[in-house]
Amino acid sequence: MKIEDKIQFGEYNWRVLAIQGNTALIITDKIIEQRSYHNEYIEITWADSSLREYLNTEFYDRFSEAEKARIVPVINKNPDNPWFGTLGGRDTEDKIFIPSLEELACKYFGDSSALLYNPKKNQRYWYERKDANNSKRIAIDEVKKFWWYWIRTPGRFSVKAVYVFPDGNIGIHGNNIKIGNVADGYCAGGVRPLMWITME
Repeated sequence: MKIEDKIQFGEYNWRVLAIQGNTALIITDKIIEQRSYHNEYIEITWADSSLREYLNTEFYDRFSEAEKARIVPVINKNPDNPWFGTLGGRDTEDKIFIPSLEELACKYFGDSSALLYNPKKNQRYWYERKDANNSKRIAIDEVKKFWWYWIRTPGRFSVKAVYVFPDGNIGIHGNNIKIGNVADGYCAGGVRPLMWITME
């Protein structure tokens, strides 16, 4: 198994982002579904979000016992929003999660830290449309439609969460955490889960 390999695990196809010893960090190759970040429009962080609960219970339970045995729980840091100072919340132990802003902008999809930590004057909503790494963050859903997806970092306020726009640019100001259900005709955010697994 190598970085950038595509593998099947459970019902989904995944991309390998990193390897540490005998474990690999994988992310779904596509946006697998659309959901709200939280089921209420209240101030929230990743630690207490309904999306985190869903991924670590209902979604996790879709895997077989043999697959679950390969999923490695990790302690995730949840940094504050670097532009607005919105609190990221406590550290979390997650079996399955979504990327943080730093993981997405600086670590696993190219290093854009110079842009992240040096915002331009009056830059408040979009990250950087001309960032060369934007193309690495683009994702499509199961019907091959470009869509936006959630990041676990809070937006400008704690009722928003950062997200990746369909062109790979980062909406660092954030989208409202409760947007509605697709069945009701609303546009919910895409979900691209990550997890660490042991390599066979």
